[in-house]
Amino acid sequence: MTEQPPDIDTLDDDGLRRVSQSTLGHYSGRAERFWEGTRDHDVSQNYAALLDAIEGEAPLTILDIGCGPGRDVQYFKSLGHDAMGLDGSETFVEMARAHTGCEILHQDFLALALPDRHFDGIFANATLFHVPSQELPRVLSELLAALKPSGVLFTSNPRGENEEGYREDRYCAFHDLEAWRGFVSDAGFAEIHHYYRPEGKPRAEQPWLATVWRKP
Repeated sequence: MTEQPPDIDTLDDDGLRRVSQSTLGHYSGRAERFWEGTRDHDVSQNYAALLDAIEGEAPLTILDIGCGPGRDVQYFKSLGHDAMGLDGSETFVEMARAHTGCEILHQDFLALALPDRHFDGIFANATLFHVPSQELPRVLSELLAALKPSGVLFTSNPRGENEEGYREDRYCAFHDLEAWRGFVSDAGFAEIHHYYRPEGKPRAEQPWLATVWRKP
């Protein structure tokens, strides 16, 4: 079993509410700036990692968790898939609905209410590192339950040495590969593969850890 790092204080309900409010407030207050800064990012490697691992036939049912203004939802929609987004920021939810015309759920990562066995794939690009380690087992188990049998979870997070806490007004947890593997495998997923980003750089210049998992 993966355990929380010993130097991380356990967050009570009030602490978890502050985590959500502060982190979501950060993004809501910078929504337009975030959209302009990320809308042209090349994440085609991550799209392919998810889609290539899914065994079902198109159109696929895909959830983009932490969808922000909707860039990735729009991409999956453009391929003809049944794409849905989810974000805790009401500002992002409104932007994503306007940009994509897709269903966008307004849900906090720490209070998910997802349908069981519904999605072929879940795309979590640069999002789950905002979940405190103590809550990760529950959140990952909820994502597992939301996937169809053999469904695929893609994650990409900034990596680190398993330190976590507030960075300015965002709560962040920076896991290394072994710690992240422990959390996701303990939740019931089977690893397909992993890689580091950006592609083609020396490892020291690859701050992102991407992993692909299947629901047994």
